[in-house]
Amino acid sequence: MADTQFDLVVIGSGPGGYVAAIRAAQLGMRTACVEMRKTLGGTCLNIGCIPSKALLTASEKYQEAKHHLAGFGVKVSGVELDLGTLLKHKDGVVNANVTGVEFLFKKNKVTRFTGKGSIPAPGQVLVTKEDGSTETITTKNILIATGSDVMPLPGVAIDEDKVVSSTGALSMDAVPEKFVVIGGGYIGLEMGTVYARLGAQVTVVEYLDRILPGMDGEVSKQMQRILSKQGLTFKLGTKVTGAQVDGATVKLAVEPAKGGAAETLEADRVLVAIGRRPYTEGLGLEQAGVELDDRKRVKVDHHFRTNVPGIWAIGDVIAGPMLAHKAEEEGVVAAEVMAGQSGHINYDAIPGVVYTWPEVASVGKTEEQLKEAGVAYKVGKFPFTANGRARAMQATEGFVKVLADAKTDKILGAHIIGANAGDMIEELGLAMEFGASAEDVARTSHAHPTLTEAIKEACLAVDGRPIHI
Repeated sequence: MADTQFDLVVIGSGPGGYVAAIRAAQLGMRTACVEMRKTLGGTCLNIGCIPSKALLTASEKYQEAKHHLAGFGVKVSGVELDLGTLLKHKDGVVNANVTGVEFLFKKNKVTRFTGKGSIPAPGQVLVTKEDGSTETITTKNILIATGSDVMPLPGVAIDEDKVVSSTGALSMDAVPEKFVVIGGGYIGLEMGTVYARLGAQVTVVEYLDRILPGMDGEVSKQMQRILSKQGLTFKLGTKVTGAQVDGATVKLAVEPAKGGAAETLEADRVLVAIGRRPYTEGLGLEQAGVELDDRKRVKVDHHFRTNVPGIWAIGDVIAGPMLAHKAEEEGVVAAEVMAGQSGHINYDAIPGVVYTWPEVASVGKTEEQLKEAGVAYKVGKFPFTANGRARAMQATEGFVKVLADAKTDKILGAHIIGANAGDMIEELGLAMEFGASAEDVARTSHAHPTLTEAIKEACLAVDGRPIHI
């Protein structure tokens, strides 16, 4: 029995789960992690964030070699796509990351159980293995970190062949001639741009009247213009009512979201990317007495405790944005609170990034949110067309936008479209974490020439005094 008694058992080894397990072990807790996949890392490392970024980078390089290097005086001829090698690169990146988590578990003495975890009662985790055998683990604390799963679309059956989820889109055996993406959010746009670069005609169908819902409205409009120039076609305010596979073709029935005449779209492949739903089925939560909300998310307090003592939850299974780094922060706080420490997360300083080209990054409030809350604010903007490094890179699309409180000048939100926006947003996230004003950032020396000078200039623009425009 000694081998199955722990201070903490984490169910799920995604970014939230494995980080929580490692932090708990660092704090001296005897820790185990239950994972139903044969590899660690959850959706993110296996079939999400990591493989998709490998495909995005590879497709960017292909497009650059084929269309853009000549502008730098680099003549390239006979550029061809080797899809097999591209996918091999993606698989190699995934393998390196998941084996890295295995190493970290061994280094920190986290015990790994392979199987599906469930909670028959508080203080117990049942591990059901692939062969049907079971094992019960006894623990003082249970952390639910099971993440999320693909959101299904009624009338559209996913077969991971002609109609794929994000998982199937990572491993398609050929570049489709016509590719329809259902959903204009992060996942849909990222995978859409991958295959557009590789030669597909991509149509994005979005139920709402804008792409990137939840992001700043100006950012959404500008990105639609940019992606349209890259060859993507958008059908906004449109709902998909059904899909039929007819030989090599998928026929999608679509109609205006607000009502109107129906039409049929034909494609070689269709991606369903309308969002994700919390993975809470089959965990025995009802049996254990754990409360869920109306969206099947686990209810927790500000320290991630559920209503049942000793059961905690983090990440995609609770309310909030479904982001890997958000889950990681929650996992660390949960582990530290279990160990008797204090913990806190500033959700306004958690960035979101869309890894298209150019990238889109956001932290804090949007203009729409500030207007709805009645907050008086000032806007500072600076375009990359006026940035020397961006010109040298031939990457002048986009801008930096900073929103600051009209009275205190405290930074309330920031939004970037541009090369390396996902890296650049961190400066503004750090500024918000420390309660900095736009002037604080504006008075900070930024190396020249760098893309980040656009951040300094946008903060100067909040006060109406940018130098380079």
